[in-house]
Amino acid sequence: MCGVMAVADHAGASRLVHLGLYALQHRGQESAGIAAGDGACLRARTGMGLAGDVFDEKTLKDLPGRDAIGHVRYSTSGASLLKNAQPLSFNTIHGPVAISHNGNLTNAVTLRQRLENQGALFQSTTDSEVIVHLLARERGPIEQALERSLRKVEGAYSLLLLTPEATLAARDPLGFRPLVMGRLGAAVVFASETTALNLLGAKVVREVEPGEIVIVRQGRVKSLKTLPRPARQALCVFEHVYFARPDSNVFNLSVQMSRTALGRELARESRGTMPRADIVVAVPDSGVPAALGFSQESGIPLQTGFVRSHYIGRTFIQPIQKLRDHSVRIKLSPIREVLQGKRIVLVDDSIVRGTTSRKICRMLRDQGVREIHMAISSPPIVSPCYYGIDTPKKKNLIAATRSQEEIRRFLGVDSLRYLSLEGLWRATAGPRSSGFCAACFTGRYPTPLTDLKASREAHSPCA
Repeated sequence: MCGVMAVADHAGASRLVHLGLYALQHRGQESAGIAAGDGACLRARTGMGLAGDVFDEKTLKDLPGRDAIGHVRYSTSGASLLKNAQPLSFNTIHGPVAISHNGNLTNAVTLRQRLENQGALFQSTTDSEVIVHLLARERGPIEQALERSLRKVEGAYSLLLLTPEATLAARDPLGFRPLVMGRLGAAVVFASETTALNLLGAKVVREVEPGEIVIVRQGRVKSLKTLPRPARQALCVFEHVYFARPDSNVFNLSVQMSRTALGRELARESRGTMPRADIVVAVPDSGVPAALGFSQESGIPLQTGFVRSHYIGRTFIQPIQKLRDHSVRIKLSPIREVLQGKRIVLVDDSIVRGTTSRKICRMLRDQGVREIHMAISSPPIVSPCYYGIDTPKKKNLIAATRSQEEIRRFLGVDSLRYLSLEGLWRATAGPRSSGFCAACFTGRYPTPLTDLKASREAHSPCA
């Protein structure tokens, strides 16, 4: 996952983008970058680490101009290296271009091989660079060149492009990843989530529509809706389960309200089958809204069972398993006086690999918890995501390789229950459920997986 941010037609564009990246930091903590345009040229700065570490007053002074785009990165395609930090900047037939991308392309490897065979020289290993190489081969105004380029890619993209004269925003026709547009006075603002706009004091105008390209040039906004629109959308429901910030509205739904509703649905589905419990405890911070909903619906009091350190990032965002393991111990501190001797309902939003949940449950046992009844406010994750969530291999997904009873024993809990897929839809999309992507829960993918198919054929003895 990544977060993208843009400000067009504002004297302090790069500073505002920097501020907005703080609100999107949860979407990626490996690298941060900003590119700014002053009407004549582009200047870009990228670095490894958090936005607050990469940029300071001097760095921001070196990014003048009325237009800027930014990026915080978590690598799902391409290694965690400085050369892959975004925005990526290039000199093309259209002049200087910088790009920030959230999402994963499912035919990037296939396109890259084709482009390299035609003489293209790539400077990074990220799939985002494929888009720029396609763009560099198209003539005409940049918005038309971008539209023709995007017709050739498959998968998920919420894009921001910057030239010295214009800022462009684009979203894939299925709308996997969020991208919103707002106004700050005369300036136009784009961001992955509304929380970034709220931080700037910008007014949310609307979402960039799936399949839409928005161009901002000298204060004028133009919309192109020429990308082919499929019969249905594929909005990522995992944004509401886990990834987005609770104070955001994503896909025109409040994330906080969705997660609280997920907890209520989980309590309803558990009624009559859940063993008696004394308290509900959330795994902070991701499980807090669902635990609140579970408590409200079940009548079991909600207690704070952990103190969370806010000086370490989200463990799911750590790309290396060893870092996740150490992060859990540093991040969460159980409160013995609340937990000792209690029968608890432990609520979390999801179980991906299971290793973090297992460590949490061991910590609870060490504090004298009498019984642990784990309740997960989403269905089991049984399939990898190829659209930007870090579940690339099926063997890493505990629910894809073990039964629910085996997972319960692995976690060391007295009972384990997941929310049903029907409960997920009742709490989030309702009648709109056909417009959401739930491939991680169902294994049904809404796009061709071109690179995956090509890889399998290349390794087949019959290929």
